[in-house]
Amino acid sequence: MKNIILFIFLLPIFSLFAQDYTKAYNQIAKEVDKNSEAYSNLKLATETIGHRLTGSSNGAKAEEYAFEVLKSYGLDVRYQAFEVESWARKSLSLKMDNQPVKAVSLAHSPVSAELTAAVIDVGNGLKSDYERLGNSVQGKIVLAYLHILPGSEAALKNLHRSEKTALAAQYGAKGIIFINSVNGGVLLTGTASITGKLINIPAVCIGKEDGMAWKEKLKNSEIQAYIQMENSSELIQARNIVATIPGKSLANEKIVVGGHLDSWDLATGAIDNGIGSFAVMDMARTLKELHLKSDRTIEFVLFMGEEQGLLGSKAYVEQAKKDGQLNTIKYMLNFDMTNNPKGFSTSRVEMDALHASWGKLYSTIDTAFQSKNTQGAWLHSDHQPFMLAGIPIGGGGSAKLPNNAGLYYHSDQDNFNLVDEYGLKQTVKIGAVLAYSLANTKEIPAKQQNDDELVLFLEESNLKEELKISGDWKWN
Repeated sequence: MKNIILFIFLLPIFSLFAQDYTKAYNQIAKEVDKNSEAYSNLKLATETIGHRLTGSSNGAKAEEYAFEVLKSYGLDVRYQAFEVESWARKSLSLKMDNQPVKAVSLAHSPVSAELTAAVIDVGNGLKSDYERLGNSVQGKIVLAYLHILPGSEAALKNLHRSEKTALAAQYGAKGIIFINSVNGGVLLTGTASITGKLINIPAVCIGKEDGMAWKEKLKNSEIQAYIQMENSSELIQARNIVATIPGKSLANEKIVVGGHLDSWDLATGAIDNGIGSFAVMDMARTLKELHLKSDRTIEFVLFMGEEQGLLGSKAYVEQAKKDGQLNTIKYMLNFDMTNNPKGFSTSRVEMDALHASWGKLYSTIDTAFQSKNTQGAWLHSDHQPFMLAGIPIGGGGSAKLPNNAGLYYHSDQDNFNLVDEYGLKQTVKIGAVLAYSLANTKEIPAKQQNDDELVLFLEESNLKEELKISGDWKWN
């Protein structure tokens, strides 16, 4: 009886909560539909800047462009400088049995390398492959599939290319040749370093058709490979761009909304990560334009150096630790290649009930949003340093890239023609709704984890092996 009376007493409060959020959600959806600038800003940036490689003149132009866009919205904007070991390709020659093979160098390969060695097929390039081959890998150039080979054991979990490179070096390989998994000779770049610093062996990528043909030839004969490459590398300063909407009643608590601004240099990085970073800028514009109440402070951060090893986000977290401000960060939302999400995502199961309630409300306003919320932990984007500090992370859930854009990730075909304006607007809406909700909910149920809680969480999330390979596992 007491519970019934309490429920009746609280019902008007719950109704008021729903009405307040519904009003804000309506305003956000209408503002983005009518006035979003994400698509036009990204189009202009790809046309006038091009790629956004960290450490390059283009990268500096992108930093300045984002700063000025956010400043034009009336936001408090600042740069956060950090030091990065820049890397840029110069030349590459790959020959197999004296035949030239079209290839691209992976970032953080040595500044200079020239070698000839026998090639050995290591399949998927996982630890189990190296354990099977043992000492036969030493002194050879390994040929590894970038993803998981068709027909492989169903339970196999892929590793990042940097982790596969680290394994190759650990087992004594002199170089590594990756086979891309995309049809049509598409070449993929990206960092082969787990630290953001130069690696000791050259790493290159070749197209699927070439790679599978050489893989087949290796079954019956030996192959000699020749790799000659020249690259450049130097220490330079890069800058994160940070825009702040100050909180009111809980101003000392912070929600970080981020996405990496940098891209690789083969194309314009429209998908990776133009659609994420330019959506983040428009989320900031939307909430500032609407003058919506924010109890907690919201910081919108455009990270540089993600592609070189999460360098900008690591610098942000390290600075927060140095300043004694890490505990003020209550949640981190990351938007990396996020497009047209149908739900919210979170690393922490404690958020499920709130996500369900927010999603139920928002889906009455935006019927394209289906409240397909997801929960789980993953690595290799700017949320990772926050998660490894125990901070709950999330973003848009159940998202799908447009125009088969996932095939052209890190390739010379990642250009603006792949971008979908509607999907980009949906990312802005969902991100703004989620940031607003987190900034104003009375209590965020997912708390910062202590070391014991974090270790258990990472182990249960099956991330321990990857973190050990990358050197990010700091626990015994």
